[in-house]
Amino acid sequence: MPCETVHIVQAYVAGRGRGLRAEQPVGCKDAAEAARKAERLAPVREGVIAYSVSADVEMGDYDDNPVVLFKAGRLPPPWDES
Repeated sequence: MPCETVHIVQAYVAGRGRGLRAEQPVGCKDAAEAARKAERLAPVREGVIAYSVSADVEMGDYDDNPVVLFKAGRLPPPWDES
């Protein structure tokens, strides 16, 4: 199983009521780029998180312990935990 580290930025916008709606996740080439993109999105999104995770992308198998690089705003579980 060929594992690689992927770096993802996930932004959220307001949904119905107090709900959140996830935008399309964005893959980045490295952790620094992911953190920078998330920081730029933070002022204009309800919430945003950048994280790195080990994955077998071909199989769609992602590690259960992502490394949070940046987070801001309102986020859904499990990201809302400190």
